[in-house]
Amino acid sequence: MAHRVTGVLIFFFLFVHVLDTALVRVSPEAYDKVVATYKSPIVAVLEYGLVAAILFHALNGLRVIAVDFWSKGPRYQKQMLWTVVGIWVVLMLGAIYPVLGHAAREVFGS
Repeated sequence: MAHRVTGVLIFFFLFVHVLDTALVRVSPEAYDKVVATYKSPIVAVLEYGLVAAILFHALNGLRVIAVDFWSKGPRYQKQMLWTVVGIWVVLMLGAIYPVLGHAAREVFGS
């Protein structure tokens, strides 16, 4: 279920991204205003969520491929899921500062 949810969330992000990028051809001033709103701490948290969704979707996709194409995949799918979750948690902990560092400095000061 999480694989499907993250896939839908990523699709909606890409849809909005294409729309806001296309805005530059219609009105560069409006595009600049939209991009300026992306510099808020709230958007930084949403970016962290996007990183989480993409990373989980990618790692779990590799697990799904292994289950489908490896003869022993179905037997080890539970262990592979926990491995994916473990790798995902470690990588998400490592992404906290690079993704949220600017927002934290903006909210709490340097």
